[in-house]
Amino acid sequence: MKPRVLVTRHVYPAAIPILQEHCVVDYQDRYEVMDEARLQKKLQLADGVVCQLTDPMTRAVIESAPNLRVISQIAVGHDNIDIAAATARNIVVTNTPDVLTEATADLTFALLLATARKLPTAERFLRDGKWQRWDVDLLCGGDVHGSTLGLVGLGRIGQAVARRAKGFSMRVLYASRNQAPRELEQELGVMRVPLDALLRESDFVSLHVPLNDDTRHLISIAQLCQMKRTAVLINTARGPIVDERALIAALEEGLLAGAGLDVFEDEPNVPGDLLALPNVVLLPHIGSAVTSVRSLMCAIAARDCAAFLSGEQPEHAVNPEVL
Repeated sequence: MKPRVLVTRHVYPAAIPILQEHCVVDYQDRYEVMDEARLQKKLQLADGVVCQLTDPMTRAVIESAPNLRVISQIAVGHDNIDIAAATARNIVVTNTPDVLTEATADLTFALLLATARKLPTAERFLRDGKWQRWDVDLLCGGDVHGSTLGLVGLGRIGQAVARRAKGFSMRVLYASRNQAPRELEQELGVMRVPLDALLRESDFVSLHVPLNDDTRHLISIAQLCQMKRTAVLINTARGPIVDERALIAALEEGLLAGAGLDVFEDEPNVPGDLLALPNVVLLPHIGSAVTSVRSLMCAIAARDCAAFLSGEQPEHAVNPEVL
């Protein structure tokens, strides 16, 4: 008998034939997100699930799925999945690393440039018919070329951002639990410093760490107060890494110049106070939103799910100790 797989939401079509070759597929081809109760019901007969970061794969959901053997996430991050609960049940969890690195690094740098140069404000100014003439101080922003970039985290995406920064002759600092190999530091032209020093010295601070207990509200009022008043904070990682209320207060009080955010604490809800600020650029979590990338992410998740249920090793196990 073929194993059963639940696909929780709409995916790019390449994923479905991959699963159907080996599995009976319950494909929920819709954009609505199932709540825990609905997810528990749908998983009663499932051996595997292909899910997304919007799906609440909590301990309760995992423990209520008697046959579940694999959770394949269409994302790199997996903070919506209780990994400990899955591991306790010997359920393998997979994700989709590598493929979205360059797309997210591109978006990070786009946010940095857009925030520094006030591009959304300038476009609205023009579209609203307010542009009457060239003025010497019209919509002047901050320097990017030759400035200092601080990377909090130097994983795949952090490294890709550092490579882009070299083209802008930026001085690049990084803060990380572990020091990168010396050869990599030399290749990227980066220097490791403590987080406090990075915050004090950087003109732009960009976040590239996973969300976990150690990084939740890693950037709060104490850290924001250490940043230059001319500095910009960029977050394309996970929303709760930043204390959103503290960030709003810091921006309102002029403790830093601006922020570029692709992620938020309670997505898709964005505080009205944040929306009202003129010195922020806000995007709806589109870091990897490139058609070829998202399609490949779906296919990778499907392949790992089908492979494991067919008795093979998945390529991207988050908890390989269960294999």
